[in-house]
Amino acid sequence: MRHLLSALLFTLPLAAWAQTTPLTEAEAVRRGLARPDLADLEVGRVESAKAEATAAGMPPNPTLGYTRDRKGGAPDSTEETWQLSQTFDLSGRRGLRREAAESRVEAAYAGNNLRRGELAAEIRHRFHEALFKQEAVLVTETWVQRFSRVERIVDKLARAGEASGYDRRRLARERQTAEARLSNERADLDRASERLAALLGTSGKAVESVTGVLRPTVPAPLDSALSRLERRPDLQALARRAEAADLEGRAASRGWVPDVTLGFGPKRIDNGITRENGSVISVSIPLPVFDRQQAGQQRAAAEALNARGELSFARARAEGDLRGLHRQVERLVAASADYRTRAVGESAELLRIAEAAYQGGESTLLELLDAYRGALEAEMTALDLEWKARQARIDYDLLTGSVTE
Repeated sequence: MRHLLSALLFTLPLAAWAQTTPLTEAEAVRRGLARPDLADLEVGRVESAKAEATAAGMPPNPTLGYTRDRKGGAPDSTEETWQLSQTFDLSGRRGLRREAAESRVEAAYAGNNLRRGELAAEIRHRFHEALFKQEAVLVTETWVQRFSRVERIVDKLARAGEASGYDRRRLARERQTAEARLSNERADLDRASERLAALLGTSGKAVESVTGVLRPTVPAPLDSALSRLERRPDLQALARRAEAADLEGRAASRGWVPDVTLGFGPKRIDNGITRENGSVISVSIPLPVFDRQQAGQQRAAAEALNARGELSFARARAEGDLRGLHRQVERLVAASADYRTRAVGESAELLRIAEAAYQGGESTLLELLDAYRGALEAEMTALDLEWKARQARIDYDLLTGSVTE
């Protein structure tokens, strides 16, 4: 543990959550993405889109017709006809609509990848929130345990007649404040653990402990991330939607080409005396005088325009977010590293000086307690900077499509 007075932490009683194998970030992400309900959701969305593609490419069913007529009103004179009819697509509209539906299947896959990335990012957020709270508890426990040392100093001075009753009462109140803060930090840790467990599919069985490094590394140069921007699942989904709308528009633009329906079947004439057998052939062509799919073409053009507009806005927004997050991560990582080295690194020496000054009668108990509070706040500030840096890095990884660093 790299935090303040790590040697003291090793002498403290281990918390209950430290008695089991701690959970790593990679394992948390793996568990969360392996949940059966997530797989069911993904399969359901893709299969629904595939069903639409199958339906779009399916030719219409043939039609079987039967007619029976009486000739001249005579009961013995009848004419029977059986006819099998089939409609044929000569314009190629069905093929274009099938391609459009297949583009929507690809959009469904991209949507699944987007949801998996978002879930992975949420799991990482909850994991590092638990890690942040866990380390805050350790730091606060160190603060509470430090009062035993102060009490020994005060008792020694009191026996020598150099410590007042006020110092003892002030120390007791400071201990109560520390214990209350520790209870608050543990409550926050319990909540963070439950939130993480819910994402892992183990709700009601809170994660007992996590292990990892809170402060992230600096991401790779921005140019490499910008070059991969087009591979983002949300941009791919919008691009597939635009392709599908274009294909629907091409199909609708062929509305002036009518479908042809051909029919063929046997025919039998019975006049009561003789029977004659023959065949019948029919051809029917709808005349595209009024409806030539103008509305479908207009609708498809509007959908394509809307999808491309959303794609353009999403790409510009993603690039801006990517640049901003890259700078934010760089600054926060540098600030947290510098603060931990300079401010937190000096805390041990400052505490040693403060304790020596109090024992030597050169300072008051309040000054010593102020030194302890300063050490605690320095450590908590360092943790807070590292937590903010990690949050920014997770958001950055989500934009670049990576799950871990």
